[in-house]
Parts: sequence; C-alpha cells; structure tokens
Amino acid sequence: MDEFPSRSHNQGPPLDDDEGPEWGDGDAYIYFNWKSAHRKAWKPKSRDMALFRLEKAEALGLTYEEYTLELLERGRYLQRGDTARIDAIKRKRDV
Repeated sequence: MDEFPSRSHNQGPPLDDDEGPEWGDGDAYIYFNWKSAHRKAWKPKSRDMALFRLEKAEALGLTYEEYTLELLERGRYLQRGDTARIDAIKRKRDV
C-alpha cells in the first residue's frame, strides 16, 4: 500500500536530483501533468500578450520573467503604484 502524502503536499514533481527516471519515485502521470501545466502557464496566449507583458515589465524595471511570475502567483498586473512589491521583486535579484 502506498503511503499518502502529507496534507500540505501539492503532489508536484520531486525537487532533488536522485538517480533514476526524471519523475523520481513518484507517479509519472502526475510528473508529466505538472510539466505540461508549467509549460502552458509560461506560454502567453498570443504574441500581442507577450509584447504587452514585456512592455509593462520594462516600464516597471522588471524582466519579463519577473513580471509574468508575479502575474501567475498573484493573479494581477503590477502597476506603478505597487512600489513596495516591485522593490521586493528587485531585491530578490540581488540575493
């Protein structure tokens, strides 16, 4: 009988670099679903959306990846008035 994951486990792929298959000891189905979802999340729906995000990111002094990650994590577009959050993102670069 397989052991159930803890309540806080998100069923994501393993993060360590063990020998063996790329999905580790877990379920290959879950691993490949996560991999597919990750790819889809980072791919914009259109070229225009990618250019929009890039323009907004550059205007705020962020990279495309930083801006998109904030959008994916929080579900909102950053504005010029969000200086505390923008500064926090920029500080993470230096760490």
